[in-house]
Amino acid sequence: MLIFTRQGNFDNLIAGIGDDVLVRARLLSRAVTGIYDDELRPFGIGAVQFTLLAVIGRTGSTTRAEIARHQHLGKSTLTRNLKAILSEGWVKEVSADDRTRPLALTAAGKEVLIRAQPAWLAAQARAKALLGNDGMTAVMNIADRILNA
Repeated sequence: MLIFTRQGNFDNLIAGIGDDVLVRARLLSRAVTGIYDDELRPFGIGAVQFTLLAVIGRTGSTTRAEIARHQHLGKSTLTRNLKAILSEGWVKEVSADDRTRPLALTAAGKEVLIRAQPAWLAAQARAKALLGNDGMTAVMNIADRILNA
């Protein structure tokens, strides 16, 4: 629990939160995710699930730990999002040793990616329009630094 000894400190804190990097980054994330969700909704898939399918499709087969590392996701967030694509039959566990259970796209998973590609491209165009060229460059550069850290 935070205790403020002076009202001025509290007022300054509250006034500065609107300009906080966290608040702005979350706003940007929700806006961009919303664009992709809107475009992908007619295909029965959301932005997060589409991204997971693409990551799994790019690797051929991959473990949950590799996906979590690549996407910077916690175990519970990844489990929740994988549950949806596993239940749709878009991804399946492939046999491996007893310690790992790699995931691979099914034919249905590949099909949903192919069918939803025009919607993904439309979302990409809308996101680029929202961010502008400088914003896109900044977002891509920041993401590359995170991925390469």
